[in-house]
Amino acid sequence: MNDDVLRRIAEALERLAPPPPATPELAGADAFVWHPAQASLAPVKRVARVALDLLKGVELQKQQIMENTLRFAQGLPANNAMLWGARGMGKSSLVKAVHAEVNRQFPQALALIEIHREDIGTLPDLLNLLRETPRRTVILCDDLSFEKGDADYKALKSVLDGGIEGRPDNVLFYATSNRRHLMPREMIDNERSTAINPGEAVEEAVSLSDRFGLWIGFHNSDQQQFFAMVEGYAAAYGLPISPADLRAAAVEWSMTRGSRSGRVAWQFIQDLAGRLGVRLTSAA
Repeated sequence: MNDDVLRRIAEALERLAPPPPATPELAGADAFVWHPAQASLAPVKRVARVALDLLKGVELQKQQIMENTLRFAQGLPANNAMLWGARGMGKSSLVKAVHAEVNRQFPQALALIEIHREDIGTLPDLLNLLRETPRRTVILCDDLSFEKGDADYKALKSVLDGGIEGRPDNVLFYATSNRRHLMPREMIDNERSTAINPGEAVEEAVSLSDRFGLWIGFHNSDQQQFFAMVEGYAAAYGLPISPADLRAAAVEWSMTRGSRSGRVAWQFIQDLAGRLGVRLTSAA
């Protein structure tokens, strides 16, 4: 076989083989979205977030996630974190606000990467890319949960444990969820009914959340916390309304919605600002 034939064979094999993934460039932005189909990170020019001091009623949670993230940014040991609990209480907003505050104190210390729930099975691929980058990174999966027949939770457990390669020292994983154990009770019951040892199967299913070193719970706000939320927003955006009228309108709004939360407070402020003819500009 002559050299020309060998060269053509080599060229054909190169065309068939997928190109190696490029090392991601994390210096151009502070936030990115993971696109697994292209094995690429899309920079986010403007992150949708609120200022840290506008998140009311979650002071303890704010302190916990801030301290953990600051330690990580400074190269100290830190834990993967799960923020779980009541809907609309600012779980993902808190992560984004803390990321911004850390970068304010230590410019470009951290990159924030969002991975969508449906792409969680590609998390090992993302980690392999990030091993080659020096920048410290927080990966955020918002509204993480698993349904019956979903096996991705086993892959996530391996990632959180580190697997044979170990979690990269420059990567931290944060997840938000409305479920404490990330999966519905019927899924746990199904694991029990189909297992040789039901107790071990339940432990396998429930123990996913145990892989997070830091659990941060969020609970429904009471009326005073709800007032603190709307008053904080009203002051930040300079809404021309008296405290008494603001509270009365907030109570009426929360009663029509049947709940009190950070999300409901923000929706109220948007409605109120529109009725008052005030444009809301970023307070972050």
